[in-house]
Amino acid sequence: MTTESGNDYEYRIMRALRRVIRAVHIYSKKLNSEFGLTTPQLLCLRALAEADRLTLTALAKGVNLGTSTANGIIDRLEAKGYLTRTRSVEDHRKVYLEISPSGREIILDAPSLLQHKLSESLSKLPESEQMTIADSLEQIVKLMEAEKLDVSANLFTGEQSYKN
Repeated sequence: MTTESGNDYEYRIMRALRRVIRAVHIYSKKLNSEFGLTTPQLLCLRALAEADRLTLTALAKGVNLGTSTANGIIDRLEAKGYLTRTRSVEDHRKVYLEISPSGREIILDAPSLLQHKLSESLSKLPESEQMTIADSLEQIVKLMEAEKLDVSANLFTGEQSYKN
């Protein structure tokens, strides 16, 4: 039985992390060059397609974005004609977001989110393996002192419910 030195494990870990980062980068560049969208923009459009209509706050919560970040994304999507804002008849302070026909069209053409592909693959693994992977990745985050980084803009997997 052979054992690997700490340096070999370190190399394998760093190589795997670089490959993950590279895959995310390639996906993001492809999405942007082919569809003119960022991953957070696609997340927002898909959330709006699933819901009848959403407020900005509900959308931001549903896709794990800050309200100000979501507002900037919504401004850009509205400028591209992918969504509309409609003021509530009952409460003029409320503004609802609705996906437009061109917004629906682009999400039908856009590739599936990288996170969804990963989620599907992970769900096929035994729960014990999923737990091991999650624990290991969380340990890497701690080792890199990256716990406080806000990366939620790109985390969206599984079923979400949106409430106005």
